[in-house]
Amino acid sequence: MKREKSCGAIIFYLGENKPKILLIKHNQGGHWSFPKGHVEENETEIQTAMREIKEETGIDVSIDTRFREVVTYCPQKDVVKDVVYFFATTTDYEIHEQQEEVCGSKWVELRDASNCVTFKNDKELINKAIEFYTNIKEN
Repeated sequence: MKREKSCGAIIFYLGENKPKILLIKHNQGGHWSFPKGHVEENETEIQTAMREIKEETGIDVSIDTRFREVVTYCPQKDVVKDVVYFFATTTDYEIHEQQEEVCGSKWVELRDASNCVTFKNDKELINKAIEFYTNIKEN
């Protein structure tokens, strides 16, 4: 069984009255989700997440490591993949899509975000990220 690992983030834009979550449409599979990608040699999870976000969207983020969720699935036979997601914030609104990997992107209001993603795991991640955001905003 081959193991793979990717890292990414659920990114909140905080530049307006209503925060928004960034969703991207992946060329491979055509699903709406979050920026993420494979860990490269000697990279930390944070370095991977920040690099992949920058490559796929062109935006800079601040990552909060207190939120770390792992999704595990089998993308193909004999492959188990862990994807580590962090909570991130940005004040960059303009997205520059990496054409090789991303075929769409959008900022979505929190209440609408879980209806826009393709997979159940992503819906659960959004709910956890919103709960995390609400807690840090109140404290």
